[in-house]
Amino acid sequence: MRSIRVPLVSMRPASAFGGSAATWVLIQQVLVRGLVAVKFLAIGRMLGPAAIGSVSVALLSVAIAEALSDTGLAQAVVQAKSTPTRSELGAVWTTLTARGALIALLLVALAPLMNAQFHLGGSLALLQLAAALPLLRGLASPAYFMVQRERRFQQLAGVEIAAAFADCALGLAAAWAGAGAYAVLLGMMVGESLKTGLTWTTMSPRPPVRLAWHGIGHYVNFSRWIWAGSVVNLLLNQFDKVLVAKLLGPVALGAYQMSSKLAQMLLADAAIALGQYLFPTFSAHYRREDGSATRLFMRYFAVISVGLVVVVLVLRLTAGPLFMLVLGPAWMSAVPLFRIFVINMAIGAEIAILVAYLRAVGAPKAATQASILQVIVLLIIVPPATHWWGVTGVAWGMTAGLSVSAAWMLYRTVLGARLAARAAT
Repeated sequence: MRSIRVPLVSMRPASAFGGSAATWVLIQQVLVRGLVAVKFLAIGRMLGPAAIGSVSVALLSVAIAEALSDTGLAQAVVQAKSTPTRSELGAVWTTLTARGALIALLLVALAPLMNAQFHLGGSLALLQLAAALPLLRGLASPAYFMVQRERRFQQLAGVEIAAAFADCALGLAAAWAGAGAYAVLLGMMVGESLKTGLTWTTMSPRPPVRLAWHGIGHYVNFSRWIWAGSVVNLLLNQFDKVLVAKLLGPVALGAYQMSSKLAQMLLADAAIALGQYLFPTFSAHYRREDGSATRLFMRYFAVISVGLVVVVLVLRLTAGPLFMLVLGPAWMSAVPLFRIFVINMAIGAEIAILVAYLRAVGAPKAATQASILQVIVLLIIVPPATHWWGVTGVAWGMTAGLSVSAAWMLYRTVLGARLAARAAT
C-alpha cells in the first residue's frame, strides 16, 4: 500500500503552519467554538432557560427557512472538477443573494404566526430581527467557496476567528447592558456583517456584482442531492426542537437546547470543523484517482472514533458538576438530557466525517439516503417514546435514528471502496 501524501499530523514547522495545513483548521475550531461557548454559556447563566428558549425559536425559524431553500451551490463549487469562472461565481452570488432576501422577507411575514404558535408572548421583534441573518449570509462573496476549494485554511481561519470575536464581544456587551435575549442576535448580526465584508475585501477571485442567473446549470445534478439532504436534515435536526417548543414552551426548550448545545460544543463541533478541512482534502485526493482518498478517510475515521468513546465516558461521569460550575443551579434539570446528548453528538461527529467523504467522492446521494432512513426511524420510535418518557424519549429516539444513519453511510463507504478496488485491479 502506498503511503498517504497528506499526513495526519506533520512534525515539520513549515508544513504544520503552511497555508493549507490542518493546523489552521484546529486553531480556527478552538478559537471560534471557544468564543461561541463563552458567549452562549455566559448569556445563558445571566438570562436563564426562558430567554434562551425564546432566542432558540428565532434561530430555529432561520434554520428551517435556510434548509428548505439550500441550493447546494457552495458544495458544488468546492467539489467540481473544473475551476469555476468569474461569470459562474457571479451567478452563484446572484442566486444566494436572492435566496437570502426572500428568506428574510418570509421570516418577517411569518413572525406573528410563529410568536403565537410557540407561546413566546412579547418576542415578535426578536423573530423579526433574526430575519437579517440569512440576508447578511447571502450577500457574502462566493470567493469564500473558492478559498475552501483551494484549501487556503489559514485565510479561512482568519476570517472566521475575526467574525466570532466580534460576535462574542458585542453579544456579551449587549447582555451586560440589559439587552436580554436580543444580545444573542445582535452579536450574530455583527459577526455575519464582518464576515461578509471580509469575503469581499480579502478573498479572490471577486465575482462581478450584477444580476446573472445563467452559467451554473451543470452544478444542478450535484447540488440537488445537497438540497434533498438539507430538507431531510431539517426534519432530523429541528423536528425535536419544534416538538418540545410547541408542546412544552420556551422554558423547556431552553433546557433542551442548552444541554444539546453544550454537548455539541464539546463533541460535534470539532468534527464539523474538521469536515471543513476534510471535504476539500478528500476531494483533492479523489481527483488523483489513486485510492488515496479512501486510505486517508480510514485513518481519520479510526482515530476519531477511539477519541469519541473516551470523551463520551468522561462527560457522562462529570455531567452534574459540569452544569453546576458552568451554568449554575437553574440548569440542573438539563443534566439527564446532556448525558443522552453526548452520545448523540458523538455519533453526529462520525456522521460529519462520513458526509465529508461521501460528498468528496461524488456520492452525496448516499448521505441523503441515510438521512431518509433516520427520518423513518424517528417516525416509528419518537411518538411512543415521547408518550412513555416525555422529552427524554425524544432524545433517545434521536440516538436510534443517528445510529441507523451512521451505519448506512459506513456501509456505503465500505461498499464503494471495495468496488473501486475491484475496478482498479
